[in-house]
Amino acid sequence: MKALAKLAAVSALALAAQAALAVGAGGTWKTIDDETHQPKSLVEISEAANGELSGKVVKLFNNPDAVCDKCDGALKGKPIVGLTIMTGLKKDGDAWENGKILDPKSGKVYSAKAKLVEGGKKLEVRGFLGISLLGRTQVWERQ
Repeated sequence: MKALAKLAAVSALALAAQAALAVGAGGTWKTIDDETHQPKSLVEISEAANGELSGKVVKLFNNPDAVCDKCDGALKGKPIVGLTIMTGLKKDGDAWENGKILDPKSGKVYSAKAKLVEGGKKLEVRGFLGISLLGRTQVWERQ
């Protein structure tokens, strides 16, 4: 009986993990400000047929008319709402890697990777310079 219960538990965990992968990262995600821990924005993530992710800001909770003052080139002075901030993340097992993410606050572009957690309810997004150890992770909440 114990062996059957263990098998059932392992099967349930495997199904939950499979369901999280099947959910995908596409959809609307709420970002949380690192300093205030308050909702910062909504980002709409699209997943292309090849599994590549991109994301654009669809709402700012504070200062909805903000522009990307510190961005370079064609993005300088553009409204943050509607701005594509995440590009090129490619599926790699249960994660997406080798992408780029723009921090509109600083205008800097970082390397990025992302991974679904908590059964697809949250998305860990890591921006970094060079190697992944030199960066920070934000946890976005599915809406």
